[in-house]
Amino acid sequence: MPRPKAILQNEFPYHVSARCINKEWFHIPMENVWDIFCRQLTYISWVYDAKVHAFVLMNNHFHLLVSTPRSNLSEIMANFMKETSRQINGVTGRINQTYGSRHFRSIIASQHYYLHAYKYVYRNPVAAGITERCETYKFSSLNFLIGKTFVGFPVVEDNTLFSDIEGTLIWLNSNPDADDWITVGNAMRKSKFQIAKDKSTKRPHRLEFDML
Repeated sequence: MPRPKAILQNEFPYHVSARCINKEWFHIPMENVWDIFCRQLTYISWVYDAKVHAFVLMNNHFHLLVSTPRSNLSEIMANFMKETSRQINGVTGRINQTYGSRHFRSIIASQHYYLHAYKYVYRNPVAAGITERCETYKFSSLNFLIGKTFVGFPVVEDNTLFSDIEGTLIWLNSNPDADDWITVGNAMRKSKFQIAKDKSTKRPHRLEFDML
């Protein structure tokens, strides 16, 4: 089945993700991979006007929340994936492709859904058992937004975090129901993020991803 044509728009943010080929790791230390991604996130911010909301680098994939005022996601991601792959291969000496396929992207068309995606992205290292708290994971924009390390790349003003830092961190670090985690993960793989509505209320099912 051919890949659906990308919906290019500038009204809502996207969740974007891509994974290494065969689910392998990046083959160089994470600190080096992080430096490469930080440089390229800075580049797409300046050159393509990409507005980064959140970014988390895992050992074989990444999660990005981004807005595109120029409706140019395809151009942004073509550059981003080509250049990060080229730079990683330049360090490792590998000639094989870095990513297993093209990126996944999902339009986040409401604040309610944005918060689900936001929590999913920042909880990825916790869900993987790498860290106990979202904000202590080094390779995440959350880590430098709260001042634990130097800023790695431009991030738009995070009203979710800075409206109530303590409350937001409590919410991020509250463990959601396992089924809710799967539900949100599946929604983020659709071209438009969507969770089924409750038949009785006609509103999206309330999940443990909702703000406390």
